[in-house]
Order: sequence, then structure tokens, then C-alpha cells
Amino acid sequence: MAEVVRMPKMSDTMTEGVIAKWHKKVGDKVNSGDLIAEVETDKATMDFESYQEGTLLYIGPKEGDAVAIDAVIAVLGEEGEDYKALLDGGAAAPAKTEETKEESPAVAETAAPAGNAVSAEELGCTVITMPLLSDTMTEGVIAQWNFKVGDTIKSDDAIADVETDKATMEVTAYAEGTLLYIGVEAGSAAKVNDIIAIVGPAGTDVTPLLNQKPSGGAPKATTEDVKSEAVEAKSHAAPAASSNEDDSRVKASPLARKIAKDKGINLNDVKGSADGGRIVKKDVEGFTPSAKTETPKTAASSSAPAQDAKSITLPQYIGEEKYTEQNVSQMRKTIARRLGESLFTAPHFYLTISVDMDNAMAARGQINDVAPVKVSFNDIVIKAVAIALKQHPAVNSSWRGDKIRFNEHVNVGVAMAVEDGLLVPVVRFADGKSLSHISAEVKEYGQKAKAKKLQPADWEGSTFTVSNLGMFGIDEFTSIINSPDGAILSVGAIQQVPVVKGGAVVPGNVMKLTLGCDHRVVDGATGAAFLQTLKGLLEAPIRLLA
Repeated sequence: MAEVVRMPKMSDTMTEGVIAKWHKKVGDKVNSGDLIAEVETDKATMDFESYQEGTLLYIGPKEGDAVAIDAVIAVLGEEGEDYKALLDGGAAAPAKTEETKEESPAVAETAAPAGNAVSAEELGCTVITMPLLSDTMTEGVIAQWNFKVGDTIKSDDAIADVETDKATMEVTAYAEGTLLYIGVEAGSAAKVNDIIAIVGPAGTDVTPLLNQKPSGGAPKATTEDVKSEAVEAKSHAAPAASSNEDDSRVKASPLARKIAKDKGINLNDVKGSADGGRIVKKDVEGFTPSAKTETPKTAASSSAPAQDAKSITLPQYIGEEKYTEQNVSQMRKTIARRLGESLFTAPHFYLTISVDMDNAMAARGQINDVAPVKVSFNDIVIKAVAIALKQHPAVNSSWRGDKIRFNEHVNVGVAMAVEDGLLVPVVRFADGKSLSHISAEVKEYGQKAKAKKLQPADWEGSTFTVSNLGMFGIDEFTSIINSPDGAILSVGAIQQVPVVKGGAVVPGNVMKLTLGCDHRVVDGATGAAFLQTLKGLLEAPIRLLA
């Protein structure tokens, strides 16, 4: 019976996925657990494993195409089976189900006396296994079941919430029928590809399917096949890498290791770009083994003319024009879309002010002598911004089409750079929190951002944004407003410059602040008044504790 394969929801914010690569082609045999494609989501590129078995009859989107969640991307079934009805809307599905029901008694009669293994297809059932929801996931915890045994399931129903190493995600059934079996209780963990549920016709006895699990006939054969393939791959790759060291202990992702093995690349020669030097897919695909041998030749060829033509005073340098291109990630697409909408929709204007930070530097040193956590200058700026916003509600506002919303609460977004782009977690009700509280919260957000564990609730709901590039030595800069906020503050570095105090030129510590405003809600005088208040708070930081 032919079955459709749909684009899964691989993250909580995913709305579509891009087919990065197909690992199977039409006509190939596909087993449950086989890697059939790589899907680029808004968070990462993940492996997509098949939960069904059969022949790959149809592939919809091409590599590089974007596909909405739950859209059909492939069809699996028996070789030569007509699948067009499924693409037209699944009209043939009920007929197939009836045929399966008619055939199932005969199958049961023959299978029961002989004691042979029974497949899920013969019973008309679909086995749901723990999916691989992230590239580093080895097991998942069932956070909650959304259905109970006996409930009717549709193919697009989220039957359970699974907690992975990155976030809590939904598991879609991709099957229709009655929920016959739940294998893992809520709160318990299951390894990837372990059976967590079975869906099929009401009243079907799934005991034969469960009894097959300990015997492990088919999986064992599959494991042996994989081992034999690995041995063959090693034997083929051995001549090419005989002079290199064993790369089994090199830190690399499973996908990168597989690609390297297929291409005969020794991972000892590849430089990793991920955390801790870990090698990922792009490192292997961008690796050129011939570079080592070509470099001496190029040097020799360029030095030869220099030796022959002694009259030439300037050495001749021959360069090569080259470049690389990569597909735009889902996160980068979102950043481009949102910032483009903000810049070309909201009329921006900018105001810059210089702040004497001598008192703030002295106050920070005294605070850190007694504070439970280290307080940074950025934490002091966030606190001062929150207090200033309470005094200038027009800056703490947003454009809503035919209305302007004046927020009475202060939620300060803190721009943070991550590997693939930019995230803006929110310090909520910052005006009521202490400097130590703000510091601890921002540090926690920073750790979550690096580990890619920030949830949508962490970055939603800001009323104002602070962006700080002072740690990079940037004197001043302008930022694009983080819609729907009405303004954003750009914080530069503290610079030691000569200043005039008491009629004398003395060394001073000055920081420049630039306020980007949406002119639809913030006028020039309003923004200037806000900066004056902010400047007063930073130059007399004792007022932050009042």
C-alpha cells in the first residue's frame, strides 16, 4: 500500500523546510530508519529518516526547494504501484485500506499456525518510532501524550510532545487510524528509532509486532549489512589513506563522517569550524585534498621566471579569482525579511550623545565587590534604559497601523550574536529588577543562545532593544529597529579621550550612545529628551538604586 511522506515539523518555530540533499532516488529500496534526505530548517540542517518501508515511487521537491510543513515530498510503496491518486488528494487511500482489511484475515490464518514474523503492512498498521529531531539527538523524552489508546488519529495530528537535547517538539503521526499501542509513558525516555506507538484499524492485535522486537531478526540483519558495508568502505578507502593516521577519534558529526567516508577523505586533514574544532558537513564538502600538492607546484612555477629574468626588479605574482556560495539558512532568511521590512517601512532617524562614564566605572567596581554576580557596563545600560523609559513612555511605544501602543511595562531586548545570525532575548520588567538580577538573566540567555536552546518565549515581547558592540572597540554605530519596537539603542565602546573639566583638559572616559527612532511614533525632541535622561542616569549611577 503506497504511503505519502510529508515534510515534518523539526523545530517549534519551523514553518517550512528546504530539501538540502536527497540520499535516495526514485526506484531505490527504502527501509525504516534509512536516511532519505537532509532538511534545512530555521535552526539547523537535520537528517530526515524514513519511518516507512518500500520502494521510492515519487520525489516532489528538488534539492534547494522550500516546502511547507505537512506538504507531500515523496511517496513510498510497492514497485510499479499507482500512486497518482495520493497526489490528487488521497482518494485511493480508503480503497487500499479496504483491500488490506479483506486480505488481513487470510494473512492471519496463514501466519498464525506457521508462527512466522508478521509485518506492519500485513496488519494494515503503521509503527511510529522515536524520530531524529536534531543532528545531535540520541534519545527523546515523552513530555506528554496528546492522545490515548483507542483515540482516532489523523495523519497531521501531533500525537506527542518530545523533549530533545535542544527543545520540546511535536511528533506528527503521518498515519491514519486508531491508536492501538503506546510504548513509552510520559516522562520516560526512548532511543531514536525505538517503537513509541502503533496506529492501525480498530481492534487489530499488535502483539505479533511487539513480540518481534526482542527477536530482532530484521534489525539484526540490517546491522550486519551496515557493518559489512562499513568493512567494504574501509577496504576501498585503505589504499588512499594508508599513509594517514586513523581518523576514528576525530571530533565530527555522523553526517560529516559519512560524507568523508564516501569521498575517501581522512578527517585528520579537515579543519573543523564548529565549537571545539568539531567537523561538520560544510567542512567536508568544502575540503580540497589536492590543495596540499598544488601549493608547492604553484610556488615553483612562480619562482622559476624570477630566476630566469634577473632584470625584473618586481616579482610577478599570479593570483586566482575564486569564490564559494552557500544557500541562505532559514535563520538568515528570517533576519533579512524582518530587518528589510523594518528599514523600508519605518522611517528611521538617529540621535547620538556622549556620556561621561567616570562615575559609572567607579560605581561598577564598588558594586562588583559585593554583588553575587559580575555586573557589566551593558547591565548598567539596560537598567538605566528601563528607568528612562518609565519617564518617557512615548519612546516605549510601537506603531500599530491605525493606533500607537504606549507600553506601561518595560521589556528590554538584548541583541546577541550567534553562529548563524542574531537573536534578541528579552529581559522582562527590567525597571523593577536589580543589577545583579539583570546580569544573571543576561548571562543565562547568552549560554542558551550559544547552545541553541532559546525558546520563542525568550525572544518575544520586547518593547525596546539594546545593541552593544563596545566590546569590539566600535566607537559608535547605528542599528535597524527591531519591529514592532519604536526605538533601539546602539552602545559604543568606552574611549579614553581628553575632556574639559573645571576649565582644564584632563583624561576622561567617554561612551557614545546612538538612539534609532521610528519617526511615526518618536519625534526628534522626544528622542533627545530620552537621551538626556539616560545620560544623567549613567553619569550619576547612584540614581539607579533610588
